[in-house]
Amino acid sequence: MFIQTEATPNPATLKFLPGRVVLEEGTADFRDPEGARTASPLAGRLFDVPGVTGVFFGFDFITVTKEGADWQHLKPAILGTIMEHFMSGQPVMAANDTGDRAAEGGEFFDEADGEIVATIKELLETRVRPAVAQDGGDITFRGYENGTVFLHMKGACAGCPSSTATLKHGIQNLLHHFVPEVQHVEQVT
Repeated sequence: MFIQTEATPNPATLKFLPGRVVLEEGTADFRDPEGARTASPLAGRLFDVPGVTGVFFGFDFITVTKEGADWQHLKPAILGTIMEHFMSGQPVMAANDTGDRAAEGGEFFDEADGEIVATIKELLETRVRPAVAQDGGDITFRGYENGTVFLHMKGACAGCPSSTATLKHGIQNLLHHFVPEVQHVEQVT
């Protein structure tokens, strides 16, 4: 099994491409070892690698976020863990966990803004999320209120030094261009 790696805009996060499907649907974002161990055998094993502070699963990639240690020391352990997991035949997610964390936290917006929200969601789905997935992350809609769009950033996007620029200059300008009612974009956690 050959696992490729790619740098992300976030220097604390590296993208791993195992050459196979990781999650059939949705995404899964793990920021603590306890939650990871119950939801995903693979995420739990990755948190066992010293220095790993976050794990994110997309359709065909895994992003791992670290703290402290250099990638040259962590990368071999992470590659070995991913390879061992896939070779064992164990599932990526526990049987009772679908991996789709998009529903967590719920969405909020006024029903009168339903058409605006539908357009925002379509733009996020067709233009923003595919580009962000290339960088090992994901962005999901959380809400819309008084001209402000609230988005949740996951994977490599969470904590990325350039995430503010991505939100303010990239996504905000794109949404405002197609939906003039959008004046601001804010990150929620």
